[in-house]
Amino acid sequence: MIPSLPKAPIAVLLSGGIDSAVLLGDLLSQGGGVHPLFVRCGLRWEQDELTSIKRLLSEMAAPNLHPLVVLNAPVGDLYGQHWSIAGGGVPDEATDDDAVYLPGRNVLLLTKSMLWCHLHDVPAVALAVLRGNPFADSTPEFVTSLQAAVNQGIHGQVSVQRPYATLSKGDVLARANGVPLALTHSCLRSVGGLHCGRCNKCAERQKAFAAARRIDPTEYAKGGTAI
Repeated sequence: MIPSLPKAPIAVLLSGGIDSAVLLGDLLSQGGGVHPLFVRCGLRWEQDELTSIKRLLSEMAAPNLHPLVVLNAPVGDLYGQHWSIAGGGVPDEATDDDAVYLPGRNVLLLTKSMLWCHLHDVPAVALAVLRGNPFADSTPEFVTSLQAAVNQGIHGQVSVQRPYATLSKGDVLARANGVPLALTHSCLRSVGGLHCGRCNKCAERQKAFAAARRIDPTEYAKGGTAI
């Protein structure tokens, strides 16, 4: 079970992946207005994510679903030739999760999203952080501190919600009935718009479907079939 959120307007940070897509479905079922947000940072896979999000939103259309808002927070001037920008040395299925850490990304995503919420009278933003997330900018302590700092700076009261913080990816998949998982996208080096099947995120995706004993509906590029 996830905590019931108030039947009030809420924004949700979408990535195009499974977790945020299922969270979108959960929030829509609560009945309040849902504002989907996508923050574009200039990472090499973002166009595929955005395409996926637009398809998801079309498929999951509901009276309480607002139009997609795309915000920009470019990191090219910070990351330089990092693999997330340049594409070389993309973490593969053999790498630890630490290898996909993007410095400061959640600082940018949450700050930008909170500011949008404050300026549009939306009292909360939700993100699909799961149990066991290893990154320092996904911890409850970090989120609480950032929430306080941003609100102090804008005289605001926007809350950051992490309703999946006690769930595993398998738990999320168990909640996915009715969510078009085949339309989701979580790949670091897609091939012609298809999942490569070999990067760190594809491996995580494949293992999650296998652990949940669900058929993986993902179309993988040739040579990148599901494990």
